[in-house]
Amino acid sequence: MEFISNNDTKGAVDSNKTEAKSPLLQFEKQIFTDMQEKDGLLIMAKGINYNRILDNIIWVYKDPGNLVLVLNSSDEEEKYFMTKFNLSSLANNGAERARTYLEGGVFFVSTRILVVDLLKNRVPVTHITGIIVLRAHTVLESCQEAFVLRLYRQKNKTGFIKAFSNSPISFTFGYHQVEKVMRALFVTELYLWPRFHGVIIKSLKSRQAEVVELQIPLTTKAIHIQMCLLDIMNYTVKQLKSINRTLDMQEITTENCITKKFHKILQSQLDCVWHQLSNRTKEYIQDLKVLRSMIVNLIHDDPVSFYALVSKHRTPEYAKINSGWILLDSAEQLFGLTRGRVYNSKNEFDPEFCPKWKYLSELLLEEIPQEVKKKGNGALHSTKVLILCQDNKTCSQLNNYLIMGANKYLLYTAFRRDLTINAVSSKYKTLKKSMPVKTEKDKGVQSNNTLELTGNDVKNEIEDEDFNAEESSKSNYILTLSQLPVEIEKSSSNESIFEPLSQLDELNITQIETEKPLICIQTFKQNGNNFSLELTLESLRPEYIILYHSDMSAVRQIELFESRKKVEEPRSKVYFLIHDKTVEEQAYLTSLKREKQAFELLIETKSVMVVPSYQDGKTDEYFNRNVEEEDNTIDTRKAGGQSINKEKPLVIVDMREFRSDLPALLHKKGINIEPVTITIGDYILTPDICVERKSISDLIGSLNSGRLYTQCTQMCRNYSRPILLIEFDQNKPFNLQGNLVVSTDLSSADIRQKLQLLTIHFPRLKLVWSPSPYATAELFYELKQGRKNPNVDEAMALSGENTADDMGYERYNILVHDFVQKLPGVTSKNISRIMNRGQSLDHLISLTKEQLTDILENRGEAEILHTILHVKPKPDTSKEDKPFGKKKFTGKLFKSIK
Repeated sequence: MEFISNNDTKGAVDSNKTEAKSPLLQFEKQIFTDMQEKDGLLIMAKGINYNRILDNIIWVYKDPGNLVLVLNSSDEEEKYFMTKFNLSSLANNGAERARTYLEGGVFFVSTRILVVDLLKNRVPVTHITGIIVLRAHTVLESCQEAFVLRLYRQKNKTGFIKAFSNSPISFTFGYHQVEKVMRALFVTELYLWPRFHGVIIKSLKSRQAEVVELQIPLTTKAIHIQMCLLDIMNYTVKQLKSINRTLDMQEITTENCITKKFHKILQSQLDCVWHQLSNRTKEYIQDLKVLRSMIVNLIHDDPVSFYALVSKHRTPEYAKINSGWILLDSAEQLFGLTRGRVYNSKNEFDPEFCPKWKYLSELLLEEIPQEVKKKGNGALHSTKVLILCQDNKTCSQLNNYLIMGANKYLLYTAFRRDLTINAVSSKYKTLKKSMPVKTEKDKGVQSNNTLELTGNDVKNEIEDEDFNAEESSKSNYILTLSQLPVEIEKSSSNESIFEPLSQLDELNITQIETEKPLICIQTFKQNGNNFSLELTLESLRPEYIILYHSDMSAVRQIELFESRKKVEEPRSKVYFLIHDKTVEEQAYLTSLKREKQAFELLIETKSVMVVPSYQDGKTDEYFNRNVEEEDNTIDTRKAGGQSINKEKPLVIVDMREFRSDLPALLHKKGINIEPVTITIGDYILTPDICVERKSISDLIGSLNSGRLYTQCTQMCRNYSRPILLIEFDQNKPFNLQGNLVVSTDLSSADIRQKLQLLTIHFPRLKLVWSPSPYATAELFYELKQGRKNPNVDEAMALSGENTADDMGYERYNILVHDFVQKLPGVTSKNISRIMNRGQSLDHLISLTKEQLTDILENRGEAEILHTILHVKPKPDTSKEDKPFGKKKFTGKLFKSIK
């Protein structure tokens, strides 16, 4: 396989620019042209996905004459593009991957695999046409993607780098974040495409869906509950700020507490000082998370589920661990109002309905059928309706509400939530023949007393376990009508006219054929897949879309779907259900505001930013420095009047360590990396120095399992300078205490005690504490100064059973050596003299103090050893029948006989 030159590639691309694999809107054409002409970082607004642009870029370079690598893709993105373009996947075997790279084409590759392949020269770097980086907001200088791009740019100055991101807010965290990311990506251009961009507005205005916004008021009790929760949140935020005046808590506000990004805001501001916060502060922070979940569930949940959630926090156990908000007057009102939504004044089960349920039913049974009749050319049996929700839980709620009816669904929910029901209101009298009675004997067993309906009995009764599993895992449902619309008025108000579509499990959406209208209920993102909504819109092509919850990204995807429709296709009608003057509306407006502010900050940054060129050999200062260090493999220095040649520093790294940032940082320091599979240690710095790296979580797990003892034993037997490196996360406190880093069943004192035992057992083992991977890289660089490079073959040859030549352990019995080493008076300095000049344990015991002094060359240590060897043990009558010890060393020679 011969690659065409990069110049020929650019020419080939230019000739294909006018053609497009996927049809593009006007703004997408401009983005595609910009990204083809220059390397750059593209940041687009949420919902305005870059997949169409990426489609065309992949199509342009999908040729054996090119080699294009796509990094940092999610599983859904990789599956989507590989299926669409029939791309081949890379093999697990390194030699097979090397052959695949030579065949050319576009490959989605794991960053960790590509790093190893680049270091082992399996990839023809000089012939790489370019690299595409997805989700660029996750790339930092220390990450693996930056490592790959550095290796790529050192040998290939002409290939392209194109980076894509759909998260503008991520670039606002940290100091000069966008400049850091661009420097790590080696790109020169920043392309910003917010929703308020003039070209996007013009493109989307060419064809717009008909939007009907339904502002639904909450019930009186729900409004008061929301006010109580906001009062409690305001109180908690004020208390939190009053006892932490020195901390920057500008972003911790009641407004931000109700947004989805609240946890990220907390993490970014408080993680680094978490161990310095008081217990009171941590309680306030935990309570804010609890209150946020309550206020969100007030909008999303039915009254029965919400009452069950709130009741969990009115217990003596929770009162002991919370900051005291449950003692406030607002909390007392909250508990009373929540119960009032489920039970009436007579203490009968009489829950109120979700306000959106009524509007949803009216849309499906009245509004949409009437709209279809008005159009004339439409037919109700072929109508498709798409209902979009926030999460799987709400999808399940709507599915069961439409199938079972409101009253039966709420009663089922009450039994699932184990609510106490002594009596029910009159409207439930017609629903039941027998109430299910739960006894201790019936727990875990299905009761014979089931809820039955009069009239047309709905057969889709759902068992507890199935219901819960379905609620948490299933993200889409398809329903249809069980009756004709003209018969709706004749039906009982307690009966539902919807039924699940049985074909769903066997068939695809595009293959479903029915003579009745389709109602599809789906989440905005199915299992976190950003492409799921777009794929559903393209395959289902619904005439009516109901946004049961508000979502900025979903609104924009619907706008794009409508703009791409053919002229002859009818316009979609979108119903936007939103609770007016509630936290739901505020959260939606806040998300729009935060994204707008993020883009304004990026636009301002771009106007003053000076990014050096990476093309044609022009690089920034640190890149130049690294390249110079790598090119100068011989360093001539004067030592004692003589010139010595110094090799390029080399570190052997275990393959599993490429999950961490440290190998990338070592390479950036100018140290060569040799990735191999080694059984002893993680990093081999010199022939004598072996390092086992542990994060805090790894350290705790290894101490508990005893694995660390085995690892230290192997290191001490094979290397003269074993090191246990304990590395902290750079975003977490450099402190071994608190619940942040220590599990509940192991305190920091336990860790310290076990580490002390480790140092007693292994006197030569050095413990090194590092606050971050950056500090570790600096330490390794200093340890490498003036020392020899390790031998790769020797490091790979060592295993847990083998020993190294330089230690000379093969001359001794390992069991005897370890036993003698633990005797009082024996140190790491005199152990070798005892093992060399002694013969056996019997011989050692027979020596006098003077003879031991001659061997140890230290009178004090000789007296201690002689005393311990001649102490007479006191008889233990309780264990006379039991042998004392399992193994006897008596008579064994110190030196192995070969």
